Amino acid sequence: MKILVVSDSHRRDDNLLAVIRRTGPLDMLIHCGDVEGSEHIISKAAGCPVTMVQGNNDFFSNLPKEQEIMIGRYKVWVTHGHHYYIAMNTETIKQEARSREADIVMCGHSHKPLIDIGNDLTLINPGSISYPRQENRKPSYIIMELDREGEAHYTLNYF
Repeated sequence: MKILVVSDSHRRDDNLLAVIRRTGPLDMLIHCGDVEGSEHIISKAAGCPVTMVQGNNDFFSNLPKEQEIMIGRYKVWVTHGHHYYIAMNTETIKQEARSREADIVMCGHSHKPLIDIGNDLTLINPGSISYPRQENRKPSYIIMELDREGEAHYTLNYF
């Protein structure tokens, strides 16, 4: 199973659409918020099931604020992260994820990619596909793959 995880496209969809073409076919696309009205464009281009949540810039959006989904045997909590101070630290969001009994939390907001694999919880932030803030300033995304045994593997990629 191949899952594209992105965030913070901010209606600047060219990079995201190119990544979908490069990485496809996909089994799922997860967008961690700040879509800014591009829901239909992204859903149509993905060609697979799509999970999207609201970000702090998704004003008047009908997207859910957060979602809990199952990917294989993993309980995944998808949130933008701004309500959990993700731009400052990861402890608040990790505490909330554990209280929800999530195996994986996926978030955005900071525009900085992160893959943090712990004993009981994995936190992934794909960074921003459009407006990166990390040192190399390259748009980023994560590919999550489930192998034949159902184990999750994550690859951070730059556009």
